[in-house]
Amino acid sequence: MSTTDRQLRVGMVGYAFMGAAHSQAWRTVNRVYDLPARARMALICGRDGGKVADAADRLGWEAYTTDWRDLIARDDIDVVDVCTPGDSHAEIALAALAAGKHVLCEKPLANTVAEARAMAAAASTAQAAGVRSMCGFNYRRVPAVAMMRQLVADGRLGVIRHVRATYLQDWIVDPEFPLVWRLQRDRAGSGALGDIGAHIIDLTQYVTGRRITGVSAVTETFVRERPLPAGSSGLAATVDGSAADGADGHHPATGTVTVDDAAVFVARLDGGVLATYEASRFATGRKNALRVEINGSLGTVVFDLERLNELEFYDATRPTAEQGFSRILVTEGEHPYMSAWWPPGHLIGYEHSFTHQMRDFVEAVATGMDPAPSFADGLQVQLVLDAVTRSAELGSSWTEVEPALATVAA
Repeated sequence: MSTTDRQLRVGMVGYAFMGAAHSQAWRTVNRVYDLPARARMALICGRDGGKVADAADRLGWEAYTTDWRDLIARDDIDVVDVCTPGDSHAEIALAALAAGKHVLCEKPLANTVAEARAMAAAASTAQAAGVRSMCGFNYRRVPAVAMMRQLVADGRLGVIRHVRATYLQDWIVDPEFPLVWRLQRDRAGSGALGDIGAHIIDLTQYVTGRRITGVSAVTETFVRERPLPAGSSGLAATVDGSAADGADGHHPATGTVTVDDAAVFVARLDGGVLATYEASRFATGRKNALRVEINGSLGTVVFDLERLNELEFYDATRPTAEQGFSRILVTEGEHPYMSAWWPPGHLIGYEHSFTHQMRDFVEAVATGMDPAPSFADGLQVQLVLDAVTRSAELGSSWTEVEPALATVAA
């Protein structure tokens, strides 16, 4: 428990899937880590008064409001945490930065490159006044991922040659699953590409310390019409049976899916590294299957999110008779983030990545440091997403990634 009297009063916009994950982390972070400031869950915001009141009580927030502008205008809010769909990220984050609030914004940073550039520029201006900002790529904070990056940085893999990354889910395989906001370009920006592809783009660049410079891509939408939703929460939804488009009145009304269901691309990273990426929400049987493999001249390291406490490591410098993939259980006190948790061998889970994210953010803000990934890093990921989209639209032609404002932050 922190002994400091300093508080960072947090206002969070959004209360669904990511709002619940962030809330759990805000509740936990000061109970686990001794930090130079205490995060206080001051205010939560959502458009539906009844639902946000329930969320405030259930998730542990002191108060609630239905207008994010009121949240930003309050003098007793220091941090704005943006957990809304992508179509509102830019407006909320820009207003918060202009008001002198520190900002944590969920990924992907924005829906368009123009929005992301504006956000990165505003963050740079605010930085000069001591206002901090961070883009929420939580998988960077999985201890095994941080350990993976450390092995690469220490030269244990030698010269990096190949990167393979996949992120596979199946939650919209059923063609009768409703047309939720994640399937609408105006709300989400893109489909599997921006939702889960953004994660593996950021994660591989973070682990290798290299940026994607060019891509050749293909995308596909397998189900192009879906029933309209009656309601949704997180990744679950129900069909709106009251809206019918059939003559007998029994067939639910449908709408057009305007995003990709899957995206596959090859890429080059700095230094000529060859990479392949696949993001799909139509991989039947795969629930949250993120997997990254890095091949180097001296070894290979593999991370699988569904076994998030482990790494596979192949050390080619060992005698031939002793070579083979070894399993590293990343639960020792000297492993990244793990000193605050349980004895070795006692596992942590998905939610801990968000607690680690809040730890790093609070520590950076309280000590006047710049947290990572920055909005500039979020912009760089957005530029890769844009290059993938343009390549797919041009028949998979090779497409260079436009330069961002800054390199990937450490």
